Amino acid sequence: MLYLPVLVMGVLALGTYWLVRSTPVMEPAVPERERGHEPDYFMEGFHVKSFASSGKLRSEVMGAVARHYPDTRWLEIDAIRIRSFDAQGRLTTATARRGLANEDGSEVQLFGNAVVVREALAAAAGRPEQPRAEYRGEFLHAFIDTERLQSHKPVELRRGDDLFTADRMEFDNAQQTIRLNGRVRGTLTPSTR
Repeated sequence: MLYLPVLVMGVLALGTYWLVRSTPVMEPAVPERERGHEPDYFMEGFHVKSFASSGKLRSEVMGAVARHYPDTRWLEIDAIRIRSFDAQGRLTTATARRGLANEDGSEVQLFGNAVVVREALAAAAGRPEQPRAEYRGEFLHAFIDTERLQSHKPVELRRGDDLFTADRMEFDNAQQTIRLNGRVRGTLTPSTR
């Protein structure tokens, strides 16, 4: 009886030792590996439409393949095609071999045989007729919300029957101004009234 407390203490010590050895070791938290410029999702043969609050079609974007990059939050689209309608219902289309669009769609960059076409607007009360306008180049940068289009590469502009070429361009639809820089050439065709 005299050795019973020592024996109990020994059993408890062995039990504690066993418990410590069998408990899993907590490893230090490994920080998540920083992802490079890798897509987190992709879409093939997609077609996305957005509507105004009135229910009218505002724009639609189509493409062969789209990849989203979380590090830049841009969507890269192969064989991009865009159709957009302004407040008057006038159609603007854009096509290119490749495009980049930001998350909210307010900025689009078109690469490789980029073409933007704004259809003609017929004359109405207090508003002159606006002919069809077509912008071509290897790079076009469109700012949708501010209705601006610019390029730092050579462009070709057709407005009605008139043709202009330049090394750089800045077009502001809200201000109805276009700035052509570099070697600018133009051909103005007289109207047949």
